[in-house]
Amino acid sequence: MPKQSAGLLLYRLNKNELQVFLVHPGGPYYVRKDDGVWSIPKGEYAEDEEPLTAAKREFEEETGLPVNGSIFVPLKPIKQKGGKMVHAWAVEGNADHEKIVSNTFKMEYPYKSGKWIDVPEIDRANWFTVEEARIKINPAQIALIEELRDLLEAQNN
Repeated sequence: MPKQSAGLLLYRLNKNELQVFLVHPGGPYYVRKDDGVWSIPKGEYAEDEEPLTAAKREFEEETGLPVNGSIFVPLKPIKQKGGKMVHAWAVEGNADHEKIVSNTFKMEYPYKSGKWIDVPEIDRANWFTVEEARIKINPAQIALIEELRDLLEAQNN
């Protein structure tokens, strides 16, 4: 069975323009990468864990911020390049991207060196327009943003 992640696509309307909240992975492998590596806050969950509960937990662990929305709209799951399935929910809310405090994990770096370092799961977050997000986000996750945009447009028509 492929690995599964659950996450939240936090969004807001700023002067009637849709913006989405994305996070940048931490660690030495991503320090010089930008376009195509940002993501929605997400993480893996156990088979016995309810995916939406996991999505909320992962948001708080990765950002250090509370989930302040109340209506969670399920989006169609997507499959990333490595085969991981991502289950996501759109939620309207706000978050101060300058106040994130991510949890950390240990990784061997350099690889096979025997040296272990603590690395933040994410090193920064930001708000992006749909056009900006298409460039920044993991390409497989573009479908989540497009589905959200389509849902919001259908509501307004």
